[in-house]
Amino acid sequence: MPFLEETYDVAVVGAGHAGCEAALACARLGLETILFTVSVDSIALMPCNPNIGGSSKGHLVRELDALGGEMGKNIDKTFIQSKMLNESKGPAVHSLRAQADKQEYTRQMRMTLENTDHLTIRQAEVSEIIVEDGVLCGVKTFSGAVYHVKAAVLCTGTYLRASCIYGDVSNPTGPNGLQAANHLTDSLKANGIEMFRFKTGTPARVDKRSIDFSKMEEQLGDERVVPFSFSTDPESVQKEQVSCWLTYTNEETHKIIRENLDRSPLFSGVIEGTGPRYCPSIEDKVVKFPDKERHQVFVEPEGLYTNEMYLGGMSSSLPEDVQYAMYRTVPGLENVKIVRNAYAIEYDCINSLQLKASLEFKKIRGLFSGGQFNGSSGYEEAAVQGFMAGVNAAMEIMGREPVVLDRSQAYIGVLIDDLVTKENREPYRMMTSRAEYRLLLRQDNADLRLRKIGYEIGLVSQEEYDRLLWKEKAIEEESRRLETVNIGTSEKVQNFLAQHNSTVLKSGTTLAELIKRPELNYFMLTELDDKRPKLPYDVQEQVNINIKYEGYIKRQMQQVAQFKKLENKKIPEDFDYSLVNSLRKEAVQKLNQRKPANIGQASRISGVSPADISVLLVYMEQMRHGKG
Repeated sequence: MPFLEETYDVAVVGAGHAGCEAALACARLGLETILFTVSVDSIALMPCNPNIGGSSKGHLVRELDALGGEMGKNIDKTFIQSKMLNESKGPAVHSLRAQADKQEYTRQMRMTLENTDHLTIRQAEVSEIIVEDGVLCGVKTFSGAVYHVKAAVLCTGTYLRASCIYGDVSNPTGPNGLQAANHLTDSLKANGIEMFRFKTGTPARVDKRSIDFSKMEEQLGDERVVPFSFSTDPESVQKEQVSCWLTYTNEETHKIIRENLDRSPLFSGVIEGTGPRYCPSIEDKVVKFPDKERHQVFVEPEGLYTNEMYLGGMSSSLPEDVQYAMYRTVPGLENVKIVRNAYAIEYDCINSLQLKASLEFKKIRGLFSGGQFNGSSGYEEAAVQGFMAGVNAAMEIMGREPVVLDRSQAYIGVLIDDLVTKENREPYRMMTSRAEYRLLLRQDNADLRLRKIGYEIGLVSQEEYDRLLWKEKAIEEESRRLETVNIGTSEKVQNFLAQHNSTVLKSGTTLAELIKRPELNYFMLTELDDKRPKLPYDVQEQVNINIKYEGYIKRQMQQVAQFKKLENKKIPEDFDYSLVNSLRKEAVQKLNQRKPANIGQASRISGVSPADISVLLVYMEQMRHGKG
C-alpha cells in the first residue's frame, strides 16, 4: 500500500517549549527541519501556570537567551506583569518572573516558527522511530507516512499515553483535553529504551467575576521592568501591568481535604506515577505538613483575553464536588465558579540515565531528547533541554563537536548533568541550591558567561556578539578606574559617609574600597565621583557586583579550578571498570552501567564513593604512564 515518504535533516517530535527551541535551533543553523505536533493550535502551549521564570528558572531563561534561544524574547513580547524575585537577598538568587498572556505567548511563538526558513510544521502523531543497526534513520506517523531523517529530537512533554485524573474520573487525554500520543511508547520500548511513569498536576481555573479581591492582598509588578532577553530594548517593556493576588488556605480548607482523602486518586492508588516533590498538590501539602495552619494561594490572570484565573499553590486531583467545597473556604473565593477542574496528569517519560551529556541516547545514534520527556518538570527546564538537544542534533549532522555546558558554566549545565548522572525517580525541578557555583552563575551575567558560546554555535548574531565585547571592555575599564580614583577626607566625603551610616575616613581611600562596604554601592557613590562616565545600567550593575563580592567571587573561581581538574580527566567510552582491582562491586556495576565521560561525572554517581574515585584516579594515572 503506498504511503507518503519525505526526507529532512531533522525531525522534532512535539511542539511544546522544548520542541519549539529544538526546531528553531536546527532550522536557524540551516538544517531542513520538520516539527510534528498533535495539534498546531497547541504550539508553545502553557498547560499549567501562566508564567515564565521564577526562582532559578529565571536563570535558565536568561542563559537560553544568551545562547540564542527564543523563550526570553517571546515572554518580553507577551508578558502582563514582571517581577524580580528575592531582591532583598544577594544577587546570586535574584530571579526574574513574568506573568504571560497565555494565548498571546502561543500566538507569538507560532508566528516565529511559521516565519523561520528551513522549518516545516506538520500536524501528525509520530508513532514509531525507525532504527537500523543502532542508528536512527527516520520516524513514522500514525497514518503510515515515513520521514527519512539524519537525526530526531523527542520532545513529547506530558502527552505519551497521557491520562488526566480527578476523583474517579480518568480521561485518556493530554493536558487541556488535547489528544494524547498513545503509540510511540511501544516503539521506544521495542528499541530498548527504559520508560518511567510520572505525574504532575494543575489547579482549577476560575471565573474572575466570581472572586472577591477585597479579601486578598494585591501583588504588583516592578516599577521598572527588567527584560528577560539581552537583545530586548529595556524601554520597550515599560508598560502598564496587570495585578496578581495573594490569599491563603485555612483550617477549614484542610479539614475538607483530610475528610476526603479516601476519594483522592493520589492516596487511593489510582495514580501510579511519581509526582514532583517540589510542586506538590494541596492534598499532598496538607498530609505532609499537618502543623502548617495555612498555605499560600496565588491568584493569577491567564491573560488579557479572558476572565480565567489560575489558583497557584492549589493543584489537586480531588473530585469536582470536593474541589468546589475546598476552594470556597479560601478568603475571596467563597462564591467562586470553576471554569476548568484541577486535575493530575500521568504520562510516560524516559529514564534519563540513558542519555549522554549531549542529550543523545547512548544506545541509538542520532536520537536526542529534551524536556518533560526526560523526566523534568517546568516550561523553562524543558526549553533549555530542547535547545541543547536541537543544537547537538545539528552539531552531529554538521560533523561538529557536541556542545556540553558543565556545572561551573551554567544552570543549564547543572540541570543536564543532574539528569544524565543522578538517579531521578521523580520529576526534576531546577533550584538555586542545586548549583554549587551560584555566585558565578547569576542571572545578571548570563550573557557574559554564554554569549560567546552562542556565537560559536552560530545562533548569536555578529551585532549581538559585538555588543558583548563592548560590554566586557566597558566593565573592565570602569572597574580599573574605580580602583585608581582616590577619595580624600574632605568635609563633603565625611558628611556623605555619616549620612549613610558608614564609618568616616581617617585617611584617603579609593572608590572601589568604598563600594565594598556593605551599606554602600556603586550607584550611591555617584555624587562623590565627578568623572564618572555615562554607562548603561547593565554595565554599572556588573561593576558593582564584581567589586562588592570580589573576595567571594575569587574563592568560588578557585573552587571551579579544582572542579575542572576532575572534569578534564576524560575516561574512554569503552572503558571496563571491572579491570580496576580495588573498586567496590557496587561502584564497578554503576560505572559500567553509566559510562561517565570523565572523573568528575563519575564522582557524582550515587553508589560511587570518594575512595572509589581515588582508586580510579591512581589506576588512570598508571594506565597513562604505562601507555607512555
